[in-house]
Amino acid sequence: MANSDTHHLQKPHAILFAYPLQGHVIPSVHLAINLASQGFTITFINTLSIHRQTTKANHLLSDNNDVNGADDIFSGVRDSGLDIRYMTVSDGLPVEFDRSLNHDQFMASLLHVFSAHVQELVAQIVKQSLPLVTCLIADTFFVWPSVIAKKFGLLYVSFWTEPALVFSLYYHMHLLRKNGHFDCCDIRQDSIDYIPGVKVIHPKDLTSYLQATDTSTVCHQIISKAFDDVRGADFVLCNTVQELEPETIEPLQASKPFYAIGPIFPSGFTKSIVATSLWSESDCTRWLDSKPHGSVLYISFGTYAHMEKRDLVEIANGLLLSHVNFVWAIRPDIVNSDDHDPLPVGFKERVADRAMIITWCCQVQVLTHPAIRSFLTHCGWNSILESIWSEVPLLCFPLLTDQFTNRKLVVEDWKIGINLSDQRFLTKENISKNISRLMEGKSGNDFKTEVRKIKKKLQDALAPNGSSTQNLERFIKDLKAKAQI
Repeated sequence: MANSDTHHLQKPHAILFAYPLQGHVIPSVHLAINLASQGFTITFINTLSIHRQTTKANHLLSDNNDVNGADDIFSGVRDSGLDIRYMTVSDGLPVEFDRSLNHDQFMASLLHVFSAHVQELVAQIVKQSLPLVTCLIADTFFVWPSVIAKKFGLLYVSFWTEPALVFSLYYHMHLLRKNGHFDCCDIRQDSIDYIPGVKVIHPKDLTSYLQATDTSTVCHQIISKAFDDVRGADFVLCNTVQELEPETIEPLQASKPFYAIGPIFPSGFTKSIVATSLWSESDCTRWLDSKPHGSVLYISFGTYAHMEKRDLVEIANGLLLSHVNFVWAIRPDIVNSDDHDPLPVGFKERVADRAMIITWCCQVQVLTHPAIRSFLTHCGWNSILESIWSEVPLLCFPLLTDQFTNRKLVVEDWKIGINLSDQRFLTKENISKNISRLMEGKSGNDFKTEVRKIKKKLQDALAPNGSSTQNLERFIKDLKAKAQI
């Protein structure tokens, strides 16, 4: 440990680094709150870029842009007695640099530059903070945690924000490579049946990076280094539920202390009092109140991945054919940062009587509204968990990374949603047909029944004697034992 003074080690103190994408920041914030509620001191670290975008979107900026001022995102929970400190760190790029438009440069900075800033900050916290720092909690996709934790004598806790299935696929990349399903000249397209704890899986259900033919990209370098690094973790926390992925989780637990502690939600599954949104949110409540129960389709393609304009146009045309009511959260850079209005000319006018088209919203508030019937989604993991909890079946259109594997869980394993299209290109006719399958009649009711069954597993896991509650308690006990607290 950084210091053997046991007087200050009675209370565990974790430095928690959130990966600088909104889908990772959200569960990291609520993990911090959960651990602080269990007696931890947490020093939570956002990148300056995420901090700036979040505070601007939520109107929290203080005059001096100092995180000790009005823009401390944890000030509300700290008032309730939780010991969560908040700091920021540079990701190596100027704050105003367009990370969405320049994705590869952003990722290269996280790969090569960010760790130097992290090391400097961790050294400062370890030297100055009381209680003394016990552990470093960092998103699994970071490439540096085990090295920095070791340098400062800290335990390393890796936080995985996606399903255990995706973790296992990345953890066993060497097997995919050895068997010719990844990173080779003539990639096999037959089913994969040799990964421990993973049922037979088709290559189309691997993550986008594991399907790619070019494996020299900066994202592939990050994934490779991150999953080398995670082998040095003392513990792995995963935002999933033991009963959702038992066959996958058990072999992982046999190889490493791996704890399924999800779903990680804000208390009461309501709008978080900690600002995490990167865009200003519109309130859809009044509009939704005016619509019949179970009559509205919610549409959102997440916080980061881009989509092809032709697909977006086809979805818009499919909505025209479907005649359903819908809320569409369409962020300004969904196609790219230079195209702020990618919808077809005249589309908004044609659907004005049955649509609410906005830049962003509080997704939890929308999904839990009784007017919502189904969710057209990119299959981000947070969106899937939130949709299950809200008893809303899913219409799946994955764009990037884990979303293709998540779709497999939704459609094939849990049967709580359908693919938007199995075709290479979307067609408006197929979009309209699949919307109807989820929104109407016996088919829609069957999906609703199945999603309620999966929700019950989530609820049971979070109950006082549930698997996720017990796993979190076990993690805390094991951490304290290893830290000799």
